[in-house]
Amino acid sequence: MVPERVVSGMRPTGLLHLGHYHGALKNWVRLQSEYPCFFFVADWHALTTHYDTPEVIEENVWEMVIDWLAAGVDPGQATLFIQSRIPEHAELHTLLSMITPLGWLERVPTYKDQQEKLADKDLSTYGFLGYPLLQSADVLIYRAKYVPVGEDQVPHIEFMREIARRFNHVYGREAGFEEKALGAVKKLGSRKAKLYRELRTKFQEQG
Repeated sequence: MVPERVVSGMRPTGLLHLGHYHGALKNWVRLQSEYPCFFFVADWHALTTHYDTPEVIEENVWEMVIDWLAAGVDPGQATLFIQSRIPEHAELHTLLSMITPLGWLERVPTYKDQQEKLADKDLSTYGFLGYPLLQSADVLIYRAKYVPVGEDQVPHIEFMREIARRFNHVYGREAGFEEKALGAVKKLGSRKAKLYRELRTKFQEQG
């Protein structure tokens, strides 16, 4: 049985402030004594908006970890790590990207919102568009049950669920699944079978 893990990360794009403490760290300190927790420095996520200033990320990685420790995050209770030091995150992200319809990513509400807020940056990159997919890999790789996030990130959690369902649909089927499915569809009758195929294709392409 998989334990009820918690996964959460923070981007090292600047110095931490009281908002980080009250919005995340205080909660992390509480959770670490209740669940197996994985807290990580999301340096790859930081690259999605700071790809042109990687030195900023490098400067803040260890400063951020020091601030976590000062706030009470305990490496004796929780697992702390730097995202880029675990290549499996990038590997799973790549695999998930092979089955993710582009339209699903373009519909994530934060995509256009952040582009407007960060209008001074060129964010017409896959890295920025694929941010929620990398986030999905971060969570799914540990089979986490709890992912503490802000309200603006809730659509990303829903996106993760859809990606997990799609992955299981594509790769988790038993032998002969397609033949059995086609047989079941034929029993619906020609009109309903046609509607089913149209809706299935639309979902696979657009979500």
